[in-house]
Amino acid sequence: MTIAVYGRSFSDEFSENIKELFKKLQSHQLEVHIFEPFLKYTKNKALFDPLPQGTFTNSGDLNKNTDFVLSIGGDGTILESVSLVRNSGIPIIGINTGKLGFLASIAKEEINDAVESIIEGEFEIEKRGLIQMPEPAGVFGDFNYGLNEVTIQKNDSRMISIHTYLDGEFLNSYWADGLIISTPTGSTAYSLSVGGPIITPDSGVFIISPIAPHNLTVRPVVIPDNKEITLEIDKRHSNFLLSMDFNTAQIENNKKITLKKAPFYINLVNLKKHNFYSTLRNKLMWGVDKRN
Repeated sequence: MTIAVYGRSFSDEFSENIKELFKKLQSHQLEVHIFEPFLKYTKNKALFDPLPQGTFTNSGDLNKNTDFVLSIGGDGTILESVSLVRNSGIPIIGINTGKLGFLASIAKEEINDAVESIIEGEFEIEKRGLIQMPEPAGVFGDFNYGLNEVTIQKNDSRMISIHTYLDGEFLNSYWADGLIISTPTGSTAYSLSVGGPIITPDSGVFIISPIAPHNLTVRPVVIPDNKEITLEIDKRHSNFLLSMDFNTAQIENNKKITLKKAPFYINLVNLKKHNFYSTLRNKLMWGVDKRN
């Protein structure tokens, strides 16, 4: 079995857990390839000994025989891992060394059991849909796909006007600080913070959520993900900010934005005791009574 390890820096409280993770991988004689900047970071902390069998720096030199990508970090690290695996179908396993961790759901105390479960095949694959941005092309390189959301935002103190169409039919002109177009996966991210609904991952929808709308009757809208979304920024605004997951760019206002469902899925690994509903209960502390 071949494992690719991708990660960021983490606090010292996780060092022993990550060291044990690497020992666990080696004890099962797994072939380990590690993201080169992360290897340098772990070497400085003396966490990986002996060295892994290989390294990679981008999606192009990721071993094509990789069985899993092990993402060490938070949900942001998972999003970066998506840009590595792309449409290869390689499943992603999330070890949470961050904070909330809706996607990176394996806690430090579960690492050993998680490795055993992966080796024994005691896990489930959950398919997550993505949003694609055909236009403007090349804003974020050769991978204009997002697992969470696409966001249009003002870049100064003035609100912006965003004219929105579904399959060419006019929906609304949003007067707001911005607009979030979210996948079901992203429904527990930025969209949730502006009042959007929580959507189960298999729902097959997009969520259009305004950011601080200047008309209080405007609320988030859930639409089928087979709709093509077209966004046009009012010509009074010379530029704006465009974000897709962890990438952000300032865009000159001379092109429309088109969004649609991506033609492939991202595979996330869930341990059998984990699922979307248990994650909601644990991360949002549903059912926990904090009253004195």
